[in-house]
Amino acid sequence: MITGMPRIAIAAHDFPAMVSLFRDKFGMPVIDLSAMSASEYGAALGMCVPEGGSNIELMSPVDPKTPLSKSLQGFLDRRGEGLFALMLEAPVPDEEAQLLAERGLNVMPLMPGAFGRDVHPSATHGVLIRVYPVNSFKNKYKGPAAAPDAPKLSGITRVIVAVQDLDHAVSVYGSQFNMAMDEASTDSERGVRAAVCHPATGGAIELVAVEDASRPFARAIANFLETGREGMYALVLQTPDIEATALSLIGRGLKVGRATDSANILEVPREEAFGALIRIEAA
Repeated sequence: MITGMPRIAIAAHDFPAMVSLFRDKFGMPVIDLSAMSASEYGAALGMCVPEGGSNIELMSPVDPKTPLSKSLQGFLDRRGEGLFALMLEAPVPDEEAQLLAERGLNVMPLMPGAFGRDVHPSATHGVLIRVYPVNSFKNKYKGPAAAPDAPKLSGITRVIVAVQDLDHAVSVYGSQFNMAMDEASTDSERGVRAAVCHPATGGAIELVAVEDASRPFARAIANFLETGREGMYALVLQTPDIEATALSLIGRGLKVGRATDSANILEVPREEAFGALIRIEAA
């Protein structure tokens, strides 16, 4: 049984710069695990742990001989920096992997040294999904408190996944992963058909397919899909004050704009966030 979506990972080449972005510009509490993870897993790892939603994991390859580093480097070589993997949790990942395989998902062999099981993106509309044990990350943030003028941002409240075939995607995430799924509906304002999947804990997974490409949001999704891939399109965070957050982020040197589909949504473009499009909505 899938019990939650604890985090989503971003892969990038420059780990210190990625930590600095999320800690110093986004103002998030970041736990730097790289001293341990580089020697143990061959990759530099960090975890952004703001309140609410799912965490943001930061990952960079270090040792090309290790399986995790090879996986990260392969992703960076093929697709460039960006959203790398979506993590789910289950009480016993190997048992869950068996169930997922029986339901027709392409479950990969256990990676040497790994604690979880991977489901290949070919089965999940372009998303690498990793199934870890429950409470797979327990570290508590012990760093300094955020500055008074820091942006007040949540964790990931929603990840938007762009797909070609919404009905099939709903079946994958709802039936094959056995997670709660809303009925698909048409959002005429955004120009998409969409359905939201609700893991028991953490943020939600919104599946979207283009319905009317004349609408700005749908056009952006269509442009993303035209690159030849489905997959994670954007991370959605929340803030209690859109205007104050915009001023704070701009004051910290980030390029921040209004989303083309809504003046009430901020967007930090991919080139500012190591390939990850970040949308910020009012809480």
